[in-house]
Amino acid sequence: MPETLFETGVPSASRPSLEAAGAAGPIIAVEHVHKSVTDSTGTLDILRDIDFRLAPRETAAIVGASGSGKSTLLSIIAGLDTPTRGTVRLAGQDLFAIDEDERAALRAQKVGFVFQSFQLMGNLTALENVMLPLELADRRDSRRAATEMLARVGLGERLGHYPKVLSGGEQQRVALARAFVVQPAVLLADEPTGSLDFATGEKVMELMFDLNRELGTTLVLVTHDRGIAARCEHRITIEAGRISRNQD
Repeated sequence: MPETLFETGVPSASRPSLEAAGAAGPIIAVEHVHKSVTDSTGTLDILRDIDFRLAPRETAAIVGASGSGKSTLLSIIAGLDTPTRGTVRLAGQDLFAIDEDERAALRAQKVGFVFQSFQLMGNLTALENVMLPLELADRRDSRRAATEMLARVGLGERLGHYPKVLSGGEQQRVALARAFVVQPAVLLADEPTGSLDFATGEKVMELMFDLNRELGTTLVLVTHDRGIAARCEHRITIEAGRISRNQD
């Protein structure tokens, strides 16, 4: 895979080469993905020939102007949206060669999500929100694991609090705990600091990168923040639905 598909955010001496990292096999392989929608006005091409691979433990930021197709690409990587043509492989599995139930099961095993709007269950406490994916996976240690993860993100004293009494930063830390508690192979984050002030966003991102390193998760995030993007090993810039080969 040509390295020119990526804008590298850290010095080459301190990051794994794409060739070396790919030797173990990619955890994410996006292969010539196109996405078009058709309505009464005609056909709109949202994504055009998107092609890249990420190895386990790598970090990548998807950047580009609003409407460039970033969130659509993230949804396709997750198997939540389907491409018009092309292939996405997650941990070697072709996402669109299996049915929707099988994709959901694969996501539950391999993928964690963090959203701009937190997506917490308002009728559940912080602890119950983090326990939820573990209980869905029938984990008997769900309470212990969720308690430990909330302590890890600095909310050990807030276990019984509901989202409405938590600050935005605290809610996003609950969302991070919920995403990482299942120890996913891949974490997908869509504008994770978009609803936070700068200082809170910085703290949340520091925590996200710390957890990424500790758990060896592959991190893919959509962001408009150039500072956040620069912290990732790769930047995938989308312009008019295509990966741009131009430098910032």
